[in-house]
Amino acid sequence: MRFTGLLLALALLTGCSVAAPAPGETPSPSPEVSVLGDDQVSELVAAVPQRTPKALPDAKLADGLTPPTNRWYSGLVFSGQPVFPLPLSFALTDTGFAFGLPLLKPTQTTVFGGFAADVTMDVGAASSVVTSDDPSVVTTEQRDAAGAAIGRATIAQGSPFVSWAAARAATVTIPAGFEPAGEGLYLATINGTRYALTGTGVKVSGASVEVAGDGTLVTWPVPEGREPAELVAAALATVTGSSISYAVGEDTVTTTLSYAASAATAIARMPHQASAGECGLGTYPSIYGTLQLCEGSALTWDTPRTRALPALDLSGLDGAQRASLTEQLKADAKLPDFPADTYFGGKALQRVAMLVMVADQLGDEESADELAARLDEQLTKWLDPEGCAEREAFCFVYDPAGKGMIGLTPSFGSDEYNDHHFHYGYFLYAAGVLAARDTSAVSRYAPVLNLLAADIASSGGKFFPKRRAFDVYASHSWASGTAPFADGNNQESISEAVNAYAGLNLWAQAVGDQALADEASWMLSAEADASGHYWTNPDLSGPEFAGFGHQIVALNWGGKRDYATWFSPEPAAMLGILLLPMTPTSTYLGGDPERIRANVAEAVGTNFDQKFGDYIAMYAALAGPEDRDRALATAEKLSDETIDDGMSRTYLLAWLHSLKF
Repeated sequence: MRFTGLLLALALLTGCSVAAPAPGETPSPSPEVSVLGDDQVSELVAAVPQRTPKALPDAKLADGLTPPTNRWYSGLVFSGQPVFPLPLSFALTDTGFAFGLPLLKPTQTTVFGGFAADVTMDVGAASSVVTSDDPSVVTTEQRDAAGAAIGRATIAQGSPFVSWAAARAATVTIPAGFEPAGEGLYLATINGTRYALTGTGVKVSGASVEVAGDGTLVTWPVPEGREPAELVAAALATVTGSSISYAVGEDTVTTTLSYAASAATAIARMPHQASAGECGLGTYPSIYGTLQLCEGSALTWDTPRTRALPALDLSGLDGAQRASLTEQLKADAKLPDFPADTYFGGKALQRVAMLVMVADQLGDEESADELAARLDEQLTKWLDPEGCAEREAFCFVYDPAGKGMIGLTPSFGSDEYNDHHFHYGYFLYAAGVLAARDTSAVSRYAPVLNLLAADIASSGGKFFPKRRAFDVYASHSWASGTAPFADGNNQESISEAVNAYAGLNLWAQAVGDQALADEASWMLSAEADASGHYWTNPDLSGPEFAGFGHQIVALNWGGKRDYATWFSPEPAAMLGILLLPMTPTSTYLGGDPERIRANVAEAVGTNFDQKFGDYIAMYAALAGPEDRDRALATAEKLSDETIDDGMSRTYLLAWLHSLKF
C-alpha cells in the first residue's frame, strides 16, 4: 500500500501547467480546473488508516452530501443556527424559515448585525434539510411528517432574494401587512425595513399565500435608492448554483464568481470587490460596509497579488550583524521537545524551518544541516502513511465520515474540523522550505502531505469537500468546523490563513503541481487582501461603525465584528493574532505607515515586552526605516519569555534585518 501511494505521489510531480501572463498583461479568468481531485488522491487515502476520532453532530443534510464543515452556513446544518448570506440573515424554523435585513448596532467593542426574523414563512413543514453542496448557494427542502417535499427555499451569498419553489400545491403563511403594489407585487414595512414579495403561480390574501404546484414565491428587502418594481425580473430569476474562475497575473489576481440562474439576476458586492465600475441597483447596509447591488449574474474583481516567499534576503548584512546572528543561531538551535498536536506541533516545525532558512542564508552549513536533519526526522514521523497504525500521536488518519484528515492528539477542536487550514499550513510551509533545499524530501512527504493539502484545497469529490474553509464571495476562510453560534461562522487569525495558502504554494512548487500552485496563489492573495480590508486596516468611517472605538477588528463573524479574541482580552492579543507567524511572505502587512503606527500604539503603547510583542515589533518595522531600526533595538532587549513558541530571536532579528525600504 505504501508503494502504491508513493507511485501516485510521484505522478503528482508532473501536475498540469498553465502559462503565466507576460509582465503587465491583464489575465483572463479561465474555467476552474481539477486540483487534488479523486483521481489524484484515491490511492493516497487508501494508504492511510481510516478512523473517525470524533463524530460530527447530527446534520440537517440530505443523504449523500459531504458534511459542509467550515462554511458560512455550517451552523444551519449542524445546529440549526442562523446564517448570513449577505445582505440577508436567514434561519430555519420548526415549520419553515425566516429571514431579514440585519439591524446594525455598533458598540465600543462590537459591530452587531445579527439575525433578523422580519419575514417568517410558515409552509407547514415538519422538518427541513439542506439539499445542496454548493459553497455559495444553499437550498433547503421543507418536508412533511412523512418526509415528502413541500417546497425548497434557496439563498445565495450576495443575493437579496429568498426564493421558495413549491414541490406541490401549498399554503404559506406570511407576516401581515403585505399590500398590493400592482403587477403582482406586494409591499410591507417590517421593523423599519421595506420588503417586496412577488412570484409565479401565487395568490396572496392577507397573511396567506396559495402557491401552485409549480409556483415560486420570492421576497426581498428593497435596496436603498431604488424602487421595488425595478427588481421583479431579477427576483424571479431563481439562482440554482455557482461557479468560479480565477487568473493569476504578474501583479494582479482576478476572480469571477458566477451564479447559474434562469435569467439575469442581481448580486450585491462587498467593498473589496469594487474594482469593476459602478453598480446601480441601490445599496444595502452591512457590518462589512455598504454593499452595492449589481445587475447581472456574476461578480468579477481584481486583487493585488501576494507572493509566497521561501526565504529572507539577508544579502545586506554587514560583518558584525552576520556574526551576531550566527551566535544567536547557535543558542536557538538547541531545540525544545516537539509538541504532539497539530497546532503547536505544526508551529514548532515551521519555527525550525525558519531557522534552517536563516542558517542557509548565513552560510552556517553545519547548523543548517543539523537543523534540517531534526526537521526532516519530525516531518518523516508525522507524514508516515502508516503512522497511526503504530501510535496514537504524531500521525494522521483519514476520517471517512467528515471527509478529511485528522491529526491524532487534537487541539482547538481540530477533530471536528476547526482550524485545519491554520494547522496544516505550518506543515506545508515547513515541508516546502525543506524540500527547496533537499528535493528527496518531496517523494517521502508527498503521500500524506498531499492529503493535508487536499483537506484545505481540493476542488472537491468523494474524498474531500471543495476548498473546505475558503469562501470565494467573502474572499477569506472560516475557522469553525460546525459553527454552533448564533452569529454564524468566524475567523480570528487571518494571518495563519495567509500562512496556510503561502505554505500550500511553496509545497505545490516543490511537487511541480502548477494547478495547485495557481490555486494557492489565488487564495493567498485573496486572504491577504481581505486581511487589510476587514481585519488590520478596515475602513470604519461609515455610519454603521459609529461608536466602535478601535483601529482593528480582531474577530470577524457572519453576523458581527469584534474587538475580541478567543483567548485573551489584552490589546496586544487583538493585533498579535492577526500577525503571526510573520514569515518572509508577511510583508503584505505593510502599507500606510501612520495606520501601522496607530495600530501598534493601540496594541502595546511603547511596551513590547509582553506576549505577542515580538510579532508586533516586526509589524511596527514595516512603517519605515527608522521604525525598523527602533524595532531592532527593541527585539534585542525582549525577554526570553516574550519570544513566542513559534518564533526564535534569531529569526526575529533576521526578519528585521531583511526589510528593504
